[in-house]
Amino acid sequence: MSRHNVVAIVLGGGRGSRLYPLTDQRSKPAVPIAGKYRLVDIPISNCLHSGFNKIFVLTQFNSSSLNSHIKNTYNFSIFSKGFVDILAAEQTNDGDKWFEGTADAVRRSFRKLASIDYDYVLILSGDQLYQMDFDALVDFHVENEGDLTIATIPVNAKDATGFGILKSDEKNHITSFIEKPNSEQLVDWSSEVSDHLKGEGREFLASMGIYVFSKGVLKRMLEENRGMDFGKEIIPDAIDTSRVLSYQFEGYWTDIGTIGSFYEANIGLTDNIPAFNLFDKNTVFTRPRMLPPSKISGTTLINSVISDGCIIQADKIDRSVVGVRSRIGTGSVVRGTYMMGSDYYEDLVDMEEAKRKNIPVVGVGERCYIENAILDKNCRIGNDVRINGGPHLLNANHPTYTICDGIVVIKKNAVIPNGTTIGLTSL
Repeated sequence: MSRHNVVAIVLGGGRGSRLYPLTDQRSKPAVPIAGKYRLVDIPISNCLHSGFNKIFVLTQFNSSSLNSHIKNTYNFSIFSKGFVDILAAEQTNDGDKWFEGTADAVRRSFRKLASIDYDYVLILSGDQLYQMDFDALVDFHVENEGDLTIATIPVNAKDATGFGILKSDEKNHITSFIEKPNSEQLVDWSSEVSDHLKGEGREFLASMGIYVFSKGVLKRMLEENRGMDFGKEIIPDAIDTSRVLSYQFEGYWTDIGTIGSFYEANIGLTDNIPAFNLFDKNTVFTRPRMLPPSKISGTTLINSVISDGCIIQADKIDRSVVGVRSRIGTGSVVRGTYMMGSDYYEDLVDMEEAKRKNIPVVGVGERCYIENAILDKNCRIGNDVRINGGPHLLNANHPTYTICDGIVVIKKNAVIPNGTTIGLTSL
């Protein structure tokens, strides 16, 4: 247990339009990842491993599945003071609008903290993949007497244009901050980093969207500055008026804000030594499911991750992540694909009824070829279907699938009839 008294606030994000269609029916923190988890499990697990068990999750769009996941996953002992609670945007006497930014969301939810005993506020993003000891972060904040500490990560010039970039002095005091600079502005924004990071060209300190505030400081900043966003308004102002520190993090971290980054983060889990290690002692917590072990018949598996409760008769699965309760029929080949799985099993009666109606059963049918794709929950992929994503495809949106960054995303509950071809086949 941490010796620090911390309350954590996980920002659920807005509409998550860059992750469409995965966010069409769910909020961004509720998007399934690695076959069995939800994105929100990452920051919550990091909190719990750090000894912090007072956690709020702020959300406003499509929050039903997130609410259900939180309720069914994070149940603490009645003798514990720990909790994971949802704070949804709501109409009050103080305002009737949606959250209009990260700072606005925290400001309008602040009254909920009145009954909570805490000394520090930890603010986290709900769409990042990483492992971090937050207790060490708070230690750094306390030892260096910070008002606000920002977790930072060194990035290269190409990536720097997509982040808030800061400069710090030899005592880790942040002296200046710029939000998403262009390449010409970057010339004067390099910082002191270790030699091996400098050799990789990672000389720019990017904000990770992870903040520690001392009690009272956050309230004061939000009252004095009515800005809507931490990165664009609150932080630049705070640098001039408060003691703002940089906590440099050099571990694996990725922002999962787009279909491309989401795909790469999941497929990266199939590497021999993945950058994000699911097999670490600090396991990722999630909803416990009473599922049987996976059954695999006659399938060649190459660098793939298979979740619980699957029935797989595929010919080959190569560098893919297969989610819970997935079915894949005989003769099928799946490459470079994230299959999220299903929320339920069809029994034999349901499957026979589907066949009678000429509707594919839930899962992937027989003799299919699927490459460079994301299959959302409960998809029905018929027999002899060809799905081949890649850079040759233009972005497009169709009733049952979307193409984004060369990735074919089959929508949740979509039905893909027998013999359908999406993209050019390489067979």
